[in-house]
Amino acid sequence: MVTTLDSRSSRWLLATLAALLLAGCEIPGIYPDPKTVAKEADAKATGGGCRHAMRALEDCYAMNPKAPRASVFAGWKEMDAYMRENKIEGVTPSPVKAAEVVEETSVASKGEKSTEHK
Repeated sequence: MVTTLDSRSSRWLLATLAALLLAGCEIPGIYPDPKTVAKEADAKATGGGCRHAMRALEDCYAMNPKAPRASVFAGWKEMDAYMRENKIEGVTPSPVKAAEVVEETSVASKGEKSTEHK
């Protein structure tokens, strides 16, 4: 009977020790990559800014080609709902600057693509 108690208590002690050791460590792959989280948050903020500036979603995509589109859309949609709920008017962007930015990004992206194929 003494051996039964020893094996049970040793199993319990081993299980408790294993649980305590695993509770304090960070296992890779459980948490999302901080860079990815930051990139998605930036894209969401960009989408919200585009909506507040009364830019079309397509223009926002064109001006920010490297931003994840799903996050840009989520930010744009969230800001749209917020502005409608609080009856906030958007700020009119300068059309000249917007056209310059779109032109610069399209020229830059074409330049990057042409150098990649060489």
